[in-house]
Amino acid sequence: MSAVKKSAVAAVCAALLPVFAVAPAWAAAGDGTHESKPPSPPARMSRVGGARLGLPGTQVAAAAGVPALPKKLTARSWIVSDAETGDVLAAHNAHWRLPPASTLKMLFADTLLPKLPSTEEHRVASADLEGMGAGSSLVGVKEDQTYSVRDLWLGVFLRSGNDAVHVLAAMNGGVADTVKEMQQHADGLQALDTHVVTPDGYDRPGQVSSAYDLSLFARSGLQNKDFRQYCSTVTAQFPGAQPKKKGAKRGSFQIQNTDRLLTGADGVTPYPGLAGVKNGYTTNAGNTYTGVAEKNGRVVLVTVMNPSSKELNAVYKEASSLLDWGFAADGKVAPVGRLVPPKSAGDTRRAGSSADPSPGAASGRPAQAAAAHDGSGVGTTALAIVGGVLVVLGAGGWFVNRRWPRRPGA
Repeated sequence: MSAVKKSAVAAVCAALLPVFAVAPAWAAAGDGTHESKPPSPPARMSRVGGARLGLPGTQVAAAAGVPALPKKLTARSWIVSDAETGDVLAAHNAHWRLPPASTLKMLFADTLLPKLPSTEEHRVASADLEGMGAGSSLVGVKEDQTYSVRDLWLGVFLRSGNDAVHVLAAMNGGVADTVKEMQQHADGLQALDTHVVTPDGYDRPGQVSSAYDLSLFARSGLQNKDFRQYCSTVTAQFPGAQPKKKGAKRGSFQIQNTDRLLTGADGVTPYPGLAGVKNGYTTNAGNTYTGVAEKNGRVVLVTVMNPSSKELNAVYKEASSLLDWGFAADGKVAPVGRLVPPKSAGDTRRAGSSADPSPGAASGRPAQAAAAHDGSGVGTTALAIVGGVLVVLGAGGWFVNRRWPRRPGA
C-alpha cells in the first residue's frame, strides 16, 4: 500500500473514532453473544443514596460477624436492601444505567395504578394495540372486546403483557403522555438513572434504568394495596372472547405469573416468603429481576440485572442467593447507602448529600429497631403470607414501613 493510501485509511479511521466512543448505554449492554468482551461500568456513576453507590464494583462493609457474599454472582449489576429502613446492605454497580426490560413495568404500574379505578371497563380499539415491539410478551387482549382495569393489571403483572400495557396507556391518554408521566414520576422518586422511552420496557435506543432505580420503583409500588395484590398473585382467570351468541356466557382462561421464584415453575424452587415483584427479559437487557421477601420479621429487597452465567434460570438463582445473604446480614452489616425517599416526602436529606451513609458508616441500630423507632408518625402497609407465598391480603403478615411522611389526606 502506498504512503498516500495509508494516510487516507488512517484519516478515515480517525474520523470514525468519535462515533464509536459515544455508543449509547443500551447498545453497550447487549446479551453478550456478539461482544468481544463484556462491557464495563462507568468509572463514575450517580451518587444518589450515598457516595459509595457511585463506585464501580462490589460495595459491602465486610466485618467480623458479617457473612461472605455469594460466590457465584455474574450479574452486571445488583443491589440488596432492607425494604423497611431503606438501608442498602450491599451493591454491585448499583447505578449502572442498563436496559431494564419488563421490570420497568413496576414504574408503569406505580404511575398509573392510582389514576384508573379497578372496576372501570374499556372496549379495546385496534389503535390501542398499535406500536408494540416485535415478539412482545402478550396476555391475549383482543380488539373489540371489553376488559376491566383489574383484568388488564393482572395481564401486566402475571404475563408481562405488553398488549395490556398499551391498552392501559391508551386509557391514560396514549403512549406519549404515559411515557412523559412515567419519566416525571421517576424523577419525583429520585430515580435519576432512568430514561423512559416505552411504557412496557421493550428495547428502544436510550431506554435505561439501574438496579438502584428499580428498587426505588418496587419500594414505592409496594405502598399501594393493589400493586401488592397484583404482584403477588400466582394464578388468575383472564377473560376470553365475548361469544357471538346472544346471552351466552363469556369464558376465561387461566394465566400464571412468570416470576419463577414465586411460582416454582421450570424447576426453580419457590422462595419462602416471596411476595413478587417483577421479572423481565429482552435481547439487550438480558434477564432482569426485582423481588421482595420476608423472613423472621425482616423484609429484604433485591434487584439483579443481566447475569452472564449460561446456567438455566441464573437470574432467579442469583436473586435467591442474594436474598439469603440479605437475611443473614441484615442487622449485622453496616449499610453502604440507602434507598432515598421521594421528593414529595420533604426529606431534608437530599439525594447524595453528606447525610447519606458514607462508606462503612453503620446506622448504629438493627434495621427492625430503626423501623420501630422512626418517630416520623408514618403508617405501615401489611401483607399476609400464606404457606410461604404471599397470595392474599389480610391480617397479620409483614410490614413495609413508609420511611417518609404521608401527605395530607393520603
